[in-house]
Amino acid sequence: MADIKITLVKSTIGHKPNQIKTVKALGLSKVHSAVIKADTQDIRGMINTVSHLVKVEEVK
Repeated sequence: MADIKITLVKSTIGHKPNQIKTVKALGLSKVHSAVIKADTQDIRGMINTVSHLVKVEEVK
């Protein structure tokens, strides 16, 4: 299973509460913070919710 790197590129200030909670659940706190997660359907769904706030890259 591949891994993906998720980077927060925009602030969550002024966004909906469910989007803020999703960003925190992904493990992101500050702008430009990044995490590496397994590429699962659950994570992809969370990324879809906040796609305008994050950048996703595939890690090999």
